[in-house]
Amino acid sequence: MKKHISVITPCYNEEGNVRLLIETIRGIFDKLPQYTYEHVLIDNCSTDKTPDILREIAAVDKHVKVIFNERNFGWIRSPFHGLIQCYGDAVIYMVSDFQEPPQMIPQFLEKWEEGYKVVIGIKKQSKENPLMFAVRKFFYKMLASASDGEATIKNFTGFGLYDQKFISIIRNLDDQYPYLRGLVSELGFKRYEIPYEQPKRFAGKSSANFFKLYDVAMLGFTSHSKLPLRLSAFIGFFSSILSLLVALGYFVYKLIFWYEFSVGIAPMVIGVFFFSSVQLFFIGIIGEYIGAIHTQIRKRPLVIEKERLNF
Repeated sequence: MKKHISVITPCYNEEGNVRLLIETIRGIFDKLPQYTYEHVLIDNCSTDKTPDILREIAAVDKHVKVIFNERNFGWIRSPFHGLIQCYGDAVIYMVSDFQEPPQMIPQFLEKWEEGYKVVIGIKKQSKENPLMFAVRKFFYKMLASASDGEATIKNFTGFGLYDQKFISIIRNLDDQYPYLRGLVSELGFKRYEIPYEQPKRFAGKSSANFFKLYDVAMLGFTSHSKLPLRLSAFIGFFSSILSLLVALGYFVYKLIFWYEFSVGIAPMVIGVFFFSSVQLFFIGIIGEYIGAIHTQIRKRPLVIEKERLNF
């Protein structure tokens, strides 16, 4: 009996990419007759022609299955929801803009057949903006250093193949805002990493902006590291010692040189601004953790589906 493979592709305003992507996936599996496949696309309430194109293709190609969301649920929850709707023997996750090469699918399947439950792509080089690539690389390195144990994988975006056993486990997680990149290493399945060079986006403009990137960064930290909270305690402790020593020094100096030494207002102003900035920074850090807790306890669904095609 042939093994069934699910390919999941989240999309939002990808009218210039989805048609070619579907054709590319179809062409790859035409050369892999030992497998059957389905291509699941979850549309996060696109505002361009993407929904029309998906309807048109799904009407003639039953391999193509589509989920339409009621609204845009963000790029954390929507892709994860799509992932756990896939019931193939293995599930391949990739974005729809060709920055994660579909041509790596045969390599993923080969390693999966060798017994690896998770086969992932690691972005070693990139043709994107060099500054953005450097910033992302620095973030992954910093998160890896700050995480508890091996709770993150450097230069990993989620692109890869996941055995249905892995999918079954994350399907049963009660996580309102799941961080897939952290779950892959945290759950500890036998893993194989394949390096690749990230090509440029094929068409259109990425919807990623500073706030979305910040959201993912903070999700990584709050999900897999307590270091920021501990750092705030350490800095607060050492700052208080430093303040005490400075105050003691000024006091002794004033006693010795009572008439000659004028303290002035400058040290007070500098001290107030310094400690205020430190406090505000770590109040913000604590706020991020409280926000993560708040998200978990509300028990909202990952997404609300509007319609399904070909399921």
